[in-house]
Amino acid sequence: MPTSRVTLSTLVLVLATSLVGAGGGPASATTWQVPDGATVKLVGHGFGHGHGLSQYGAQRAATQGLGYRKIVRFYYPGTSWGRSAGPVAVLLTADTTRDVVVGARSGLTARPVGGSPIALTRVRPKATLWRITPVVGDRSAIHYKTDGWHRLRLVKGDAEFSAGGAPIRLFVPGGSRSYRGVLRSASPGSSLDRDTVNVLSLDAYLKGVVPREVPAYWHPQALRSQAIAARSYAAYERKHSTRRHFQICDTDQCQVYGGFTDEQSRTNQAIDATRGQVLTKNGGPIFAQFSASSGGWTSAGAFSYLPAKPDKYDDFPGNDYHSWTVPTTDAKIEQTWPAVGDLTSIETRDRDGNGEWGGRVGTVVLRGSGGTVEVSGDDFRFLLGLYSTWFTLRVS
Repeated sequence: MPTSRVTLSTLVLVLATSLVGAGGGPASATTWQVPDGATVKLVGHGFGHGHGLSQYGAQRAATQGLGYRKIVRFYYPGTSWGRSAGPVAVLLTADTTRDVVVGARSGLTARPVGGSPIALTRVRPKATLWRITPVVGDRSAIHYKTDGWHRLRLVKGDAEFSAGGAPIRLFVPGGSRSYRGVLRSASPGSSLDRDTVNVLSLDAYLKGVVPREVPAYWHPQALRSQAIAARSYAAYERKHSTRRHFQICDTDQCQVYGGFTDEQSRTNQAIDATRGQVLTKNGGPIFAQFSASSGGWTSAGAFSYLPAKPDKYDDFPGNDYHSWTVPTTDAKIEQTWPAVGDLTSIETRDRDGNGEWGGRVGTVVLRGSGGTVEVSGDDFRFLLGLYSTWFTLRVS
């Protein structure tokens, strides 16, 4: 990379353009010259997309005396209260095999979906493991293990295990985890492929979600706020799902779900205290997105109840993500986007106009000896390990 220096006039330009939009209103494009061997510090606010509820903000609001109903109405304005219950079907992504293997336990049954149950502990009381595998011709085989694997029965269509709502231990590559409800060997189509899907009540599902999304030791009103957001989100996804054999996944692409294994008494209490409650708009549950920290300004989502607005609750000493710094180097950026060659400058564009530096970045332009590379703010964030797209640069 040719060595260059940041001139006084360039510093003035960077400072001036960085300040545009600090009071709300899109910032002009800002360019930083990057000398050879430079250290680049990315300084930012927030963790996540910033839509809807800030989890840290909810915690701060709760400690200031706000109840969960006021907290969620602050983050989802213009919504109404409603109720939602019934089952939800959750894809368990950790089970990457075609079969469903569970541990023997009292009350365990197997059945074809919609068919009559088989009391497994009665017919094979010495079995230690049970398994459902797909068979050609849209059938499922039920096996048990004693000294080895043996077939018990062949049934038509998909099949499932249950234990009257009691937890069942599911074995997956690398370990095991327990789940309430039904563990189903579910076909996504007509092939021998199968997915493991957990079907259980909405509130039982939440008991494996809330402690994965926020610490169980947080204020009870913050935990209740998270329960409302998670229940509303799941009810929305269930209503609008176009998938054949499940409605929601168990990763952060949906909501993180850990099943019975991850349940905590304090989060269970929060879910029980808000049983069935959801936020609605136009008679249906809302798409209640949430993130760890808004950084002090929520970002606009796809619906009117997900507006961009100042968040007075997000900034407090317990929130390490309200403001953060991630160090990197020009070499790391060049390795990540090799087409740029020797990096000479970084430009941020298309900010949303909300908050310090003009808000969240829409586009990053990298220039160097190899040419110019345009990267979305989201890609720049993920590939460099930033907490959000609301950031600025410090180059030295």
